[in-house]
Amino acid sequence: MKVVHTIQELRDQLQGQLRIAFVPTMGNLHEAHLSLMKMARQYGDPVVTSIFVNPLQFGPNEDFDQYPRTLAEDIEKLEDARDVYVLFAPSEREMYPVPQNFRVQPPKGLGDILEGAFRPDFFEGVSTVVLKLFSCVQPRVAVFGKKDYQQLMIIRQMCQQFQLPVEIIAHETVREEDGLAMSSRNRMLTDEERRMAPQLYQQLCEMRDRAMAGENDLQRIEREATETLNALGWRVDYLAFRRQRDLHPPTPAEVADQEPLVVLGAAHLENARLIDNLEFWS
Repeated sequence: MKVVHTIQELRDQLQGQLRIAFVPTMGNLHEAHLSLMKMARQYGDPVVTSIFVNPLQFGPNEDFDQYPRTLAEDIEKLEDARDVYVLFAPSEREMYPVPQNFRVQPPKGLGDILEGAFRPDFFEGVSTVVLKLFSCVQPRVAVFGKKDYQQLMIIRQMCQQFQLPVEIIAHETVREEDGLAMSSRNRMLTDEERRMAPQLYQQLCEMRDRAMAGENDLQRIEREATETLNALGWRVDYLAFRRQRDLHPPTPAEVADQEPLVVLGAAHLENARLIDNLEFWS
């Protein structure tokens, strides 16, 4: 595996490659990341991944400084897995040599709901850095996980609207044995919080099951699930049923017709903020 730290080194290494498959990450790699890279091998060659903790997507009171940075450990994992040909690990100065005044603004009604409502700058930062990484890597396909469901939708629509020649491939959420979605932020959990963490997934499963069993008052289901998690010691940002196609709330008629839906959740356990989702009626 080649490890490069500058955009010029990256472009030199990939010169002439036409079937690049790309997996962007912020590092602190775990089995879910490695699964994305293994999937990428099915769609292109060579496989390129990036490790860059992007400051643009962190708000002023978020955990940018505390976000785990484990480059040496990450390189070892990638070399053991043998799926990646080039790792691009730029510095902040390399990615942003001047202030990034040009930004990608996701549209209202998609970028300012759910995660966007609680993290106002997040999707602008994500979209901007992903567009910049696509420009550097020039991939034919890119693989993103469904755990970040709204992010996946925004990146896919960004590629469509900018006519980018990049196919976005979705990878199913990878879970621990107890159902917890794998995430770099899981490292922030104490032992007691780790024991509690699967409760978010359990509530999403119960919400989905109640809807599929015929309960049509989805707002009541959302409210009761929120009350349950808060009573267990969580601080819930949202638990919400949405249409898969645009993340807008479904109408009663769409629920009756079993419109493809997704139930999404975000909640805090002290300093760790966890997100998850489940699709149904797909």
